[in-house]
Order: sequence, then C-alpha cells, then structure tokens
Amino acid sequence: MAAKKVKVSRNPDLIRGVGKFSRSKMYHKRGLWAIKAKNGGAFPRHDKKPAEAPQSTAAEKPPKFYPADDVKKPLANKRKARPTKLRVSITPGTVLILLAGRFKGKRVVFLKQLTSGLLLVTGPFKVNGVPLRRVNQKYVIATSTKVDISGVSLDKFDDKYFAKQVDEKKKKGEGEFFEAEKEEKNVLPQDKKDDQKAVDGVLIKAIEGVPDLKAYLSARFSLKDGMKPHELVF
Repeated sequence: MAAKKVKVSRNPDLIRGVGKFSRSKMYHKRGLWAIKAKNGGAFPRHDKKPAEAPQSTAAEKPPKFYPADDVKKPLANKRKARPTKLRVSITPGTVLILLAGRFKGKRVVFLKQLTSGLLLVTGPFKVNGVPLRRVNQKYVIATSTKVDISGVSLDKFDDKYFAKQVDEKKKKGEGEFFEAEKEEKNVLPQDKKDDQKAVDGVLIKAIEGVPDLKAYLSARFSLKDGMKPHELVF
C-alpha cells in the first residue's frame, strides 16, 4: 500500500498558535510579492460564480437560537368546510317549536336553509310576534304540521340580509364625557318591515285556510304535570 502523504507546513508551530516565521517573512517566503507585482501592485480578484439552484429544494435550516418571547403563529386549518345537513323531518313549510332564545316555546314556520346552515323561520309576526330570523336546527323540534309556502318569495333572504350594521361612534368632548349617555333604541329599517309584511301576507292567507292552525301557531308550547316528553308525538 502506498504511504499517505503528510502535509508539511511552510510555517511550523513553535507552540500551539505561534508560528516559527513572522507574517512579513512568510510574505516573502510564499512569493506573494511577485504575484502582487505581476498584477499591477494588487492581488488578482476572482469573481464568484453564481450558485446554481439545487435540483431538490432542501428544508431550511432551523435557527440556532429561539426568541425570548413566544411568537404566536396561526394554526393551519386543514379541515374542509362541509355544508350542514338538514334533518329529514325539516322540510319547507314545517312548523317548528323553538327550544332556546328569546322566543323559546313559540311555534314558527320553516322557510328555507341558508348557506351558513341556519334555518330561516318566521312566526308569522302578526300571529305570534316572531319576525324573520335565523335559528340553529339543534334547538328546534320539528312537528308533523305543515304550511303551504309555495307563494312566498325567498330569493333576497340570505346571511348578509341579517348582518348587523355598525355605525361609527362619534367622538365626544370633555364636557360630554361626564354627562349621562342616552340609550338609542335600534330602529328597524323600513325596507325590512316591508319584507316582513310581504312574507306574512302570503303565509297568513295559507294559515287561515286551515282550521285551528292560526290558534295553534299563536299558542306557546309548554309541558304540564304528568306529560312525558319522550312519549309525545309532535
């Protein structure tokens, strides 16, 4: 086997970190003065070649140190939005019983399911005071009673229709800061009142055509002593 070549330094160390020859001695010993004189008194410079893009993009090297404060990073939501499945017992025109909210116990008429999955219902307003509103199907009981809603136009009703309009707050001066603020009541726009009347007009005609249906919708649902919910047939 051929013996390995041992590299011999031109400036051997006397001790670790201290060379035998000085910097100026090595300047002449290595012939750097000749290279400098050959290139007009300056060392030649070689421009670096542009690095070629790697064929496979390697993962970036993680930082050596971590930040002192916790940096919040949003979690990636990989879940795909799925449309809410409507219960089989709920169909357009079905009378529902509300179980939660301001109008719990009231009977309402189901109109359609919105894009958000919520149900669009109405009392009608003139019958039991329930206006056009959105409810979650988890908090309703579907009954076997149905109302004909074929003549009701529902094209304009979507989730944006029920979005709240936020008014810009007026800047108050120092004098008004200590004064008592008067609560402003929310006034329903006239166009929404007209929409409610248009929907109620068609529904009330259909309701009045069925005996006792108007009284059934205006009555509030409640359980009495001795009634077993699991045995009730709606």
